[in-house]
Formats: sequence, C-alpha cells, structure tokens
Amino acid sequence: MRFGTLNDIETNKKTVLLRVDFNSPIDPASNIILDDKRFREHAPTVRNLSDSKLIIATHQSRPLKKDFTTLKAHAERLERLIGRPVEYIDDIFGRCARDAVKRMECGDVLMLENLRFNAEENIKMSPEDGASTHLARGLSSMADFYVNDAFGTAHRSQPTIVGIPLAMKSVAGTLMEKEVSCLSRVFSDSPKPVTFVLGGTKVDDSLSVAKNVLECKTADKILIVGVVANVFLTAKGINIGDPSYDLIKKLGYSDEVSKAAEILSKFKDRVVLPEYVAVRNSDGEREEVSVDKIPKKSPVLDLGIDSVASFCDILQNSGTVVFNGPAGLFEESMFSTGTFELLKASAEADFSVVGGGHTAVVVESLGINEKFSHISTGGGACIEFLTGKMLPAISALEKSWELYREKCS
Repeated sequence: MRFGTLNDIETNKKTVLLRVDFNSPIDPASNIILDDKRFREHAPTVRNLSDSKLIIATHQSRPLKKDFTTLKAHAERLERLIGRPVEYIDDIFGRCARDAVKRMECGDVLMLENLRFNAEENIKMSPEDGASTHLARGLSSMADFYVNDAFGTAHRSQPTIVGIPLAMKSVAGTLMEKEVSCLSRVFSDSPKPVTFVLGGTKVDDSLSVAKNVLECKTADKILIVGVVANVFLTAKGINIGDPSYDLIKKLGYSDEVSKAAEILSKFKDRVVLPEYVAVRNSDGEREEVSVDKIPKKSPVLDLGIDSVASFCDILQNSGTVVFNGPAGLFEESMFSTGTFELLKASAEADFSVVGGGHTAVVVESLGINEKFSHISTGGGACIEFLTGKMLPAISALEKSWELYREKCS
C-alpha cells in the first residue's frame, strides 16, 4: 500500500483539515463523555500538527440515536487532553465555520460540528460522488491539506472518508499509518507460527477472516471460540443444545453453518475447535462438559478448563497471535475464564494483535494492554482488513497520493 503520510507534507503555517473518530460512549442525560480512549489514540496526530492551523472534523453516533449530539463536550475533552485551547463551533462548512478558519493563527485548534448533522455524510457513495457533494467541496475549500486519521471509519464510504481525498491533497495521519502498518505485518513478516483466535458473536465476519487467512496461508492455526465455535460445532454434527442453537438462529446465522462446514472440510487440520465447554446448568451454576454431552436445555457460555489449557498451549508456542472476539460471556465472572486466560497467553507472543471492539475493552480491564504489540482502534475496519478487502479510506488515500504525484511530476 502506498499513500502519503505526515512526513510527506509540510504543515508549518498551513491549514490542515484532520478527520478523526471521536465517536465515544456518552451519558445521554448529562452529555458527559464516559470514555476518552479514542481521544487518546488520536492525540499523537493532533500534537504532530501543532505547527499548523488545525481544523478537526469528526462525528458522534448517528441520526435517531440517543447519543447523537453536538461536539461541544468533545472539544472540551480534547482541550484538557492536549493542554491547548480547542475552539468549538456549531457549524460544519457554512459562513460561521469559514469565518472562524480565517481568524485562526498557527497553533490554533478548531473543532467543527458533528459531521453527521449533514445528511450527505450519512450516505454510502463512490469516491467520485463523494467528492462532488456540498460537504466535501465545502470542507476542502477551507484547508491546504486533508489528513485522515480515522481508521475506525476506514471501512465506510462516506464523503469525508472517500470523497475529500479526490478533492484535495490528502495523506494518512499517525494512527491510520500505524494501523495499516501493524495489520499488514500479520500477512508479511510476522514471527511464525501464526495463530488466529476468532470468537464473539459476529459469525459472518469471523468466517470471512478464517477463509481468507487459511486460503492465503497466513494462519498456521485458527482457534475457534464463542458463538463462532457453536456454529462450527453444529457444522460438525454436534448437538450444541437448544439455547445455543436458538441464539444462532436469532442472530441470523443459520446459513453460516454450511460455510463453516466447507471451511472444516478444506482446512480441518488447521482449524481447532473446543472439546470441552462450560454451560449454565439448571441450578444457574457453571458446569463443564465435553461437547458431545452438552445438555439439551443448557446454553454454552464459555470454554471448558481442559480446552482453555490446550488452546493456551498452542498460543504460548505461537510467534504471532491475532485475537478477535471473546471466548464466552466474559461479562459474568463465572464465564470469563476462557476469554481472560486466552488473552493473557496471547499477550506473551512475539507479535500480538487485538482486533478492537469488546476484546480491546477486556484487555484494558486486565491491565495487559502494554503487553500487546498492537490493539486496533477499529473493530469493523480491522475485520474487513483481515478479510483481505481493500478499505475504502485506504483506497481513497492511495488514489489521492497518486493524483498528487502526477500533478507534481
């Protein structure tokens, strides 16, 4: 992949439009931001642009959601984090925004209003259509450079993600560059053997990742856990009990069973399924059983201890581990063992990656985030990257860089 980075442009005394992803959990009643993790992730890019007139563009939630709100609290949180004034303006590219940009001096930071207050930002569209929107044309007219640092939205095809790079000179921010570099390493020079842990409830995404990394021989082994494991066990002809199978149907994953069966038939020596699981018995307690003896009325909620041990042994002998999705109902301490122990074992690998989302939250709660080589900031974007798809944001940045180079040659 070849796109421009901050090292390729001179931002001193220039006006820079920076797209970040400050979308955060908010208390709808008080409008207080409950977690500033994403602010901290983007802070290095903001600091690297301290010699410019910096315009920050981001979003919060989406229309009709309770946390779909203005960005005044976001500006205040960023101001405290970077130790510099951050001016908030309740406009995106109208006269108030343009006038505010004209008043800026080097070192100033301006945060625009929630991008999704503009209807165009909520529509999926091609880069060409995105570049012709009022939103992209208005924003691009206010700056010299566009920097996309929002890896969390890199799988989206919205005007600020795919359109602006065609409208002006654009490069990747520090976080975007780091994400692409670290995730690309999984497919190239990462230490062997490479083990993937795929779990959680997003079965279709996990099957796409499994298919890709097995076919391109990236993964030496894939450990299947969580609801994903229940789908594979069903594909293998094992009766996982009524509650677990009903959940598969409720989530709309019945059709994924045949896909799992196809993966097993092609790569059975490299796909590892649990032999023991933990269920909630009729007394509401944790009970461990072999997979061929799962009670008809008991839901499968975690790996059994014997399977935890065998999976950890594989992880401890891996050079690279990519962990995406919990092994069970980790929110309940009774069923958190599999997720916690597998994460601890994964953290000891020479190169270890966590695929964002709920798993990243668990890593932080365990206090082992510093042990991982990389914790992705984008759950959906990370998954799409690992399936081998070209992310729209990356494609747009590459196209922008190619256009820029052609104009300069």
